[in-house]
Amino acid sequence: MQTDEKTPQSRSRWLNRPRLTWLLLQNCGLILLAAGIHFFKAPNHFAMGGTSGLSIIASTLVPGIDVGTFMFIVNGALLLLGFIFLGKKIIGATLYSSLMLSFFVWLLDRLWPMTAPFTGDTLLELCYAVILPAAGSAIIFNLGSTSGGTDILAMILAKYTSLEIGKALLVSDFCIALFAGGLYGVRTGLYCVLGLLAKAFVVDGVIDGINSRKLVNIVCSDPEAVQHYIIRQLQRGATVYQASGAFSRKPEQVISTVLTRREAVLLRNFIRRTDPQAFITIVNSSETIGKNFRAI
Repeated sequence: MQTDEKTPQSRSRWLNRPRLTWLLLQNCGLILLAAGIHFFKAPNHFAMGGTSGLSIIASTLVPGIDVGTFMFIVNGALLLLGFIFLGKKIIGATLYSSLMLSFFVWLLDRLWPMTAPFTGDTLLELCYAVILPAAGSAIIFNLGSTSGGTDILAMILAKYTSLEIGKALLVSDFCIALFAGGLYGVRTGLYCVLGLLAKAFVVDGVIDGINSRKLVNIVCSDPEAVQHYIIRQLQRGATVYQASGAFSRKPEQVISTVLTRREAVLLRNFIRRTDPQAFITIVNSSETIGKNFRAI
């Protein structure tokens, strides 16, 4: 009887809202990655590092096997190496992502086979081959997760050599891009290197955009009303500083708060209606950690 009573509770732990949100966002990121690989990378032979790059090269050398199937093979081999050299605790977190990314690419291979690129514009397709996977990677990284693949190889290199993880990852991906240049020609190889470099900037840009918040500082004639609006209407916190004007020497209160873009607009409109002479500064914050924002 005790086992039956605990079963709904154990299920609720796995089906709670934060976990479902994490799973939904993780899969959205993986689908974007898979779409970029299947629709744009593979048809153009953009082997820009990672397991997708290795699989694109392997599918060319062994024509009877598609990219998705090779990703299962490559990811499986890397996971095995990871278990051996890094331990199950580290690799367990990447197991889901590695297998699901391979599955999504394999599924797209079955549902929508790509025998040729969408267009004849290689540069245009390179843009999408960079943007879609970069956006997917940014979503996954923002969840504190990883897509696995050559990340595992980089962690092994970092553990047993003097290379840092970031540098090890860049070295492994760059070697794959160079091999693609030897296999598909210099032109394709240069596109692969260009895409590899561009992806790093796009991923950082997307992550900054996702985490972007507005730091708002306000000096006004009725600080109590502004504080009330922030706390009651926007349901955010605020910090109040005691200050004085450099010219007037009058005591002032400076209200500081961190808001989303939408909330910052609402607050600005409220102050504009109630105190047109107020002084407001709004600056971008690339990352905000703490209560009501990202967990520490």
